[in-house]
Amino acid sequence: MSLTTIPTVGSDERVRAGLPRPERSYAIRSSWHPRRRRAWRPAVLIGLTVAGILVVHAVNMWQFPTANDDEGTYLAQAYAVRNGWGLAHYTYWYDHPPLAWIQLALFSWIPEVLFPDMLAVGAGRLSMLPVTAASLVLVYVLLRRLGFARWVGALAMVIYGLSPLSVGLMRQIYLDGFAVVWMLAAMVLIQSHRRRLWHHVAAGVAFGVAVLSKETILVVLPALLAMLWTNTEGSGRRFSLTGFTVSFLAVGAYYPLYAALKGEFLPGDDHVSLIGAWQFQLRDREGSGSVFDGSSDAHHLVMSWLDSDPFIIVAGLVAVAAAIRAKALRGPVIALVMLVAVGLRPGGYLPTMYILALLPLFSLLIAGGTSVVAAWAARPDGPVQAVIDRLVRVGYWAGLGERALRTAAWVRPTVAVALIGAVLVAVAPAWYEGNRYALTASHHDTYTAAANWMRTQVADPREVRVVVDSTLWLDLVRHGYERENVIWFYKLDVDPAVMETLPRGWRDIDYLVATSVIRGDDGTRTTLDELLAHSDVVASFGEGDGRIDIHKINPVPDEPTATVR
Repeated sequence: MSLTTIPTVGSDERVRAGLPRPERSYAIRSSWHPRRRRAWRPAVLIGLTVAGILVVHAVNMWQFPTANDDEGTYLAQAYAVRNGWGLAHYTYWYDHPPLAWIQLALFSWIPEVLFPDMLAVGAGRLSMLPVTAASLVLVYVLLRRLGFARWVGALAMVIYGLSPLSVGLMRQIYLDGFAVVWMLAAMVLIQSHRRRLWHHVAAGVAFGVAVLSKETILVVLPALLAMLWTNTEGSGRRFSLTGFTVSFLAVGAYYPLYAALKGEFLPGDDHVSLIGAWQFQLRDREGSGSVFDGSSDAHHLVMSWLDSDPFIIVAGLVAVAAAIRAKALRGPVIALVMLVAVGLRPGGYLPTMYILALLPLFSLLIAGGTSVVAAWAARPDGPVQAVIDRLVRVGYWAGLGERALRTAAWVRPTVAVALIGAVLVAVAPAWYEGNRYALTASHHDTYTAAANWMRTQVADPREVRVVVDSTLWLDLVRHGYERENVIWFYKLDVDPAVMETLPRGWRDIDYLVATSVIRGDDGTRTTLDELLAHSDVVASFGEGDGRIDIHKINPVPDEPTATVR
């Protein structure tokens, strides 16, 4: 047989040899038909995947990572909403929109009922499991609506859910988790294949809820508008853009309207204000420094993210190069670029939880980019096809005949398995170690011991005034201490409503529970300094930075004193 008559892998013999047709892409599908026959099978598979990931998140979540003061604040604010005290357990000063902890209030009572004696923040983290489940499912649905195969969506869920960064941060009670869910919901609605106007209006509502959950998510607005522009055409585009914009602004307007109706929109000497809070967040708040400055807080934070899981960050950034070639992925690419650009701005404030908005985007771009590269490599004129055709020709030269086609059929799965195996060898050990630590570490033993001491060793908690950090505030309130007598140290010398209850300043306080957060205060709270100077340590738990000391305040003999109970 001459070379001109040797069949290529794209001929009819290709099919008889068990090879896929060259014109068929195994990586990307052009549409998603949710009602096709046996649709329950992928639903079961996705459900089992989500359930498995949730188990990893749930195990030991009450002990790892170490409780953050922000977590205690948000959980206490949700507790205040649930009990009708207002939008916060202290004066609400518009530091963040309240919608996230209002959502948290809907189901944060469940852990309290199931685990009444557990550390409040630890038990409260169970409330984040539904948020995690919603995020995982929405990542899958978004990739399907973008035209990708099921395996791509499943891969994105696994990357997103099992990254050690996700396991650590998504357990914690952060506003960003709620904002991410609504951001993904807006993207899913925009990518509706039916392109109904109400879908795009609902997307505007969803994104408005996202911004009122955490205001920093607003930076992805250009990405949503780009997705909306791409997914519409003709006169419908104008209506969709208008419907999205109007519904988004209508939802967002509730926040400034609330402030205006309370007379707290503009700054004033005798009240908090929305504009004043914005000025603090954008202008007056001390920045984290430049990410590229090795001595800055921002640099140390980014390095801690990379130490936890370099794969999802580096691979996510690299995947942008592949993903940008796919029109379907340009919206998520724009969202990622906007978030990274804001995070890298010099002099800005970079919080620990900022990366939560990046994790789902990293995951879907890694999975989607892998699919794009696989589709490119598998096309009829692609590199894999060229290798297969060459192997077939060599086989015919060697006299293998039809067996050459059957042998070449193993090239594609062999290459795929080899690539997947290489990734697993590189990533799995680090992920295993990171997640094993998350599932076994005990970081809350000292907090639990301090809370138990305050419950059992104080004779009459209702008559005692105590200063604590936000992590322990809810524990004491739930176990008999009067709400007005449990003072979050952050409010000392700052909140007039708190200082009015302390006419003699530090002398009106009986106990101070000093955690690392309190010991690391910036020194601007005179009352806190006085408490540390005029007290004795009556109990101590733990050691090093994690030590918790319980101070009993001592009266001064020659001055008017508060009775120490």
